[in-house]
Amino acid sequence: QVQLVESGGGLVQAGGSLRLSCAASGRAFSTYAMGWFRQAPGKEREFVAAINYNGGVTHYGDSVKGRFTISRDNAKNTGDLQMNSLKPEDTAAYYCAAQSRSYYSTRYKFDYWGQGTQVTVSS
Repeated sequence: QVQLVESGGGLVQAGGSLRLSCAASGRAFSTYAMGWFRQAPGKEREFVAAINYNGGVTHYGDSVKGRFTISRDNAKNTGDLQMNSLKPEDTAAYYCAAQSRSYYSTRYKFDYWGQGTQVTVSS
């Protein structure tokens, strides 16, 4: 079992930066791909980024490419999402998730989810 807890959300002005962190419990986390998703009120959940178990390969949604960076530190059992050049449309609840496989794939669901952290970007 893996439990995930996000932190680092908050209110920031457009153009600013935030760094989200995901703390994981369970030794299996270091063998799982992880990702970040977001959901704004009235909208569907959106894929933001994913990273393979060893950090070697990353994937990004089109709306965040070039602005967001996903990383992980398996020694600390954590994953981060660095968000730069934030826009009002980035406002959403952000969730980290883990996929019970080492390499991220859109063919499989994410099995573990955190409770989310709110990011609000003011214009």
